[in-house]
Amino acid sequence: MTRQTPSPAPKKSTNVRLRAVRGVFRSLSLVSPEAAARLAMVIFRRPPRHSGSELDRSVLQSAERVDLILDGRRLAVWRWGQGPRALLVHGWGSRGARLGSFVAPLTGAGFSVLGFDAPGHGASAGRLSSLPQFIAAIREIGDRLGPLELVVAHSMGGAATTLAMARGLPVQRAVFLAPSADPAGYSERFASVLHLSPDVLSRMKRDLERRFGLAWKDFDVLAAARAMSVPLLVFHDREDRDVPWTDGAAIAAAWPRAELVSTAGLGHRRIVHDPAVVERAVAFLTGSRAATRVSGGT
Repeated sequence: MTRQTPSPAPKKSTNVRLRAVRGVFRSLSLVSPEAAARLAMVIFRRPPRHSGSELDRSVLQSAERVDLILDGRRLAVWRWGQGPRALLVHGWGSRGARLGSFVAPLTGAGFSVLGFDAPGHGASAGRLSSLPQFIAAIREIGDRLGPLELVVAHSMGGAATTLAMARGLPVQRAVFLAPSADPAGYSERFASVLHLSPDVLSRMKRDLERRFGLAWKDFDVLAAARAMSVPLLVFHDREDRDVPWTDGAAIAAAWPRAELVSTAGLGHRRIVHDPAVVERAVAFLTGSRAATRVSGGT
C-alpha cells in the first residue's frame, strides 16, 4: 500500500479566501471607509466555531446545566460538584469544556467547578463576541453563582480574568495557561492580516469604543496586573505560536505575587490537558485543602 501525501488544498483554499477578503476591503475602503470599518468590526468580533472534542462532550455529560441571562441573551454555564467555587475561563474561539481536565481534580479536592461558553461561543447565544463580553460574563457568574475562590483561565481568558478582577471580581488564587497580555495589540495584528488601512482600523476601534462604552486604554492587562495582590501561577510554552511566551512572562513579571512556569513542546492548546501542568496547577490552587484530603484518605 502506498503512502498518500496529504493534500495542500485546505491551505490553498484559506489563502484564496484571505486574498478575496483583502480585495473586498481594498475596494470598499475607497468607496466608503465607514462601511469598511463596520465590516471589519463584525469580522473582528466573530469567533471561529468548533464542534468540540469527545473529551469535551464526555466532561459535559456529568455537569449540571445552569443558564444565565446576560444582556438579554442566554449564557450557557455548567456546574460540577459541591463546595467553594472554582471558575474555568476558556479563550477566544473555544468553549468551557476545553478546560475539562481540571474538573475531576478540583471536585475531588472539594470544590464546585463552574465552566461557561462565552457570548457568541459554544452553546451560548449570539454569533459575535468581544473581550468586554468575556469580562461581563465572568463578573455575572461571580455575582450570580459565586463567590469565586479559584480561577483557571486559558489564552484570552487570562486577559479577561485580569480585567474582571481589576473591576472588582474577588478571587483568592488564579492559574493562567498561555495568557494574552496585549488585547489592543491584537487589533493591529488583525489589521495587518487583512491589509486594513490605518484609517479603517482607527474607525473600527472608535466604533468598538462606542459600542461598549469603553476606551482601548481600559484593556491594559499589564497595568491591571501590577495592582493585583492574589497569588498567581502562569504556565506558558516557549513554542506557543498563537500567543507568544513573552505575553505570559510579561504578566508574571507585572503581577506582584506571580510565578512563571515555562514549558516546551506543548504549544498553545496541549498545555491545558498536560497531566504535569494540571497536577501542579491544582496543587497550587488547592494548597493544604488537597493535602488534607489525601492524608485523610478521602
